[in-house]
Amino acid sequence: MIRTPLRPLARILDARRKGENPDAIERENLHRRHEEMRGQARVQAEGRLLILGAAFLMVFVLVGGRMALIAGSEPSEPRASAAGASIRAQRADILDRRGRILATNMETYSLYAQPPQMIDPGHAADRLAAIFPDLEREALIEKFTGKRKFLWIKRKISPEQRQAVHDIGDPGLLFGPREMRLYPNGALASHVLGGARFGREGVHAAEVVGVAGIEKKLDNMMRAPARGGEPVRLSLDLTVQAAVERVLAGGMTLMNAKGASAVVMDVQTGELVSIASLPDFDPNDRPGVSGGADSPLFNRAVQGVYELGSTFKIFAVAQAMDLGLITPESMIDTKGPLKWGKFLIRDFHDYGAEMTTSEVIVKSSNIGAARIAQQIGVERQQAFLRDLGLLDPVPLEIIEAGGSQPLLPHRWSELSAMTISYGHGLSVSPLHLATAYSIIANGGRKVRPTLLPHQGGPGGKRVMSRETAAAARRMLRRVVTDGTASFGEVSGYAVGGKTGTADKPDPQGGYYEDKTITTFASMFPADKPQYVLVVMLDEPVETTGPEPRRTAGWTAVPVAAEIIRRIAPLLGVRPEIEPAPLADITLTSSN
Repeated sequence: MIRTPLRPLARILDARRKGENPDAIERENLHRRHEEMRGQARVQAEGRLLILGAAFLMVFVLVGGRMALIAGSEPSEPRASAAGASIRAQRADILDRRGRILATNMETYSLYAQPPQMIDPGHAADRLAAIFPDLEREALIEKFTGKRKFLWIKRKISPEQRQAVHDIGDPGLLFGPREMRLYPNGALASHVLGGARFGREGVHAAEVVGVAGIEKKLDNMMRAPARGGEPVRLSLDLTVQAAVERVLAGGMTLMNAKGASAVVMDVQTGELVSIASLPDFDPNDRPGVSGGADSPLFNRAVQGVYELGSTFKIFAVAQAMDLGLITPESMIDTKGPLKWGKFLIRDFHDYGAEMTTSEVIVKSSNIGAARIAQQIGVERQQAFLRDLGLLDPVPLEIIEAGGSQPLLPHRWSELSAMTISYGHGLSVSPLHLATAYSIIANGGRKVRPTLLPHQGGPGGKRVMSRETAAAARRMLRRVVTDGTASFGEVSGYAVGGKTGTADKPDPQGGYYEDKTITTFASMFPADKPQYVLVVMLDEPVETTGPEPRRTAGWTAVPVAAEIIRRIAPLLGVRPEIEPAPLADITLTSSN
C-alpha cells in the first residue's frame, strides 16, 4: 500500500504563504488515513464472519444429516468396544445348498479376574471351583493372592455359568464379550466343516479362526470385512448328508468295520451333495490330537488313500475301447494263472480260457483286465489315469485335500500296469474314485469335485467318447443285474456299479490275509446317471453266514444300496415303476 505523507511539503509551503496553520493539514491527512484503515478492517471482519458462518452452517447440516440417518436406522448394540476394534470378531455363516445353517456364531462371554479389585479371594475361589469342576480351589487362591493384576479364568462360558459367577458378587470377577463358533448339527458333516478356535484375543473381543476343513481353507473369505458377513453356501444337502451318515454308521456296525466313507457327487457339475467319513467327531468339542489314520479327525474320504481293487477294471476296459483295441464283444484270453516273470496273476474263480470284454467286468476277471492293460501299454495307461484325475491330489475346498496325493509305483513297469488295471499297486482316495466314475457317468467329460455351488460354464476336457462311456455304463449295469453286485439292486432305481475288494497292506510289509478294503462305486439311474455314490468300508466282516465274508459284494454293496434307497427320493430322482400286467379284459359290443 502507498502511504500518503501527513505533511506534504507542497501544501505546507502553500499554507504558510497563505497564512494558514500547517498542523491542520496534518490532522486532516491523519483523519483520512484512519478512516481508510477502519474501512479495510471492516471489510476483513465481514469476510471472516461470512466464512465462519458458512463453516457453522456446513457443520450443522452434517450433524443434522447424520442424526436423520441414525433416527431412520434399526437400533443395535455395538459388537465390540474400542479396545477390541482391531480384532475381527465377525465370521460368516456356512449354509447348505438350501440355505440351512451348518455353522454360525453365538454370543457368549469370557471370564477373567483383576485380583487387586477382589474383596474375598477365598470365597470367590470356593464358588468358582463349584461352578467349574475342572478348576482347582488352591490354584485359584494362589493366583488371586499373588502379584498378578489380570488373569484369564475361562475363555468361554455358558449363560448359566455367567449368571452363577455374577451371583458371587465379587467386583474383581469380570466378563468379556465373545463370539464363539457354533455347529448346530453336531457331528454332521464334521470332516467338511473342520472346526474353529479363538485366534487373537483381547478383553473385549476375540477373533475366530478355522483350524481344519473348509473353515481353514476359506478362513480369509469368511472373515473378509468386504463381504459384510455374507454367508458361504456349500453344495452339501443337509438332509442327504444326515441320511448318508446314518446308513453308513449302521452299515459300519453291521459289517464290523473299523471305518467307513461315502461320497455322493453330481456327475455333471462335480458338486458334492454328501461326503462322509466315520468315525467322526463333534466340531463344537473338537479333539486336540489327530492320532493318525485311525483318529476320528482323519478324513477317510479325502485323506485316506487305498488300493480300491476291481473298481479300476472299468478304466482299463474303457480306455481300450476308446483306443479301438477291443469292443464289448471281443474275446479276451483269461486262461490262468497269468505268469509275468516270477509273479502270478490269478482270478478269484476259474472263468475258463476266454470270455468277452463285458464278462471281464461282470465276473471281475483280474487276468482279463491284465491282458487288456498289456494291449494299452504303460505310457498310454499313465496318460489316461492322469486325465481321470487319479494321479494327482484332489482339488477340493478343504485343507485336508492337500494330503490326498495318490501312492504311485516307484517304477511303473509293465507288471505295474497289469496290476493297476485291477486296482493293485496304485492307492487313491474314495473321492478320486467318485470323480473318475463321474466322467463315465456324464458321457466322458472331466469334472472338478467341489463343495461350492457350480457356477456354470463350459464342460471339462473330453476324456473318452460318448459311445465308450455309454458302453462302459451298460457293463456296470450288468454287474448289478448279473454279476458281483447283485445286492445293489434298488427297486425303482436302476443302479450300475463295480465292486472292489483289496487286501489291506501290512505296515510291516506284504498284505494281511484276513483284512480287506471293500468298495462299491455306483451310479444311478444307470441309463442316464445323475449321481455317483462311492462307499468304502475298512476291514469289514459279514458274519451272518457259516463263514465270515469280506468281499465287497457282501459288505459295501448292501450298504450302498440302502443309501441309494434313502437318498434318491431326497435328491428328486423319480423312480421308474414297471406297470403291472393288465387283467384279462373281454371286449363286448355295446349293441
